[in-house]
Amino acid sequence: MKVLLLRVAVAFAVYFAFQGGEYSTVDLFRQRQREGMLTQAVDSLQRDVDSLRTLKRLVESDPATQERIAREDFGMVREKELLFRFIDPDSIRR
Repeated sequence: MKVLLLRVAVAFAVYFAFQGGEYSTVDLFRQRQREGMLTQAVDSLQRDVDSLRTLKRLVESDPATQERIAREDFGMVREKELLFRFIDPDSIRR
């Protein structure tokens, strides 16, 4: 009887060592997995921020980028150039 009680006590102590307390072993594994996911998200967002900073610098200081944006987004043309706009026939009101 004493041996059985000792084995149960040892088994409980081992179980409590791994699963007891504020955070269990499973919780720690979940936290590490979440930390990895958040680290990847931060890295991705950092690349986006770097890309946007580069674009901002080009828009503010690069004449070729400024001209490309003016032409593509605002339909601006140089002297002696013609701008052709094609309208979808379905978009015309009748």
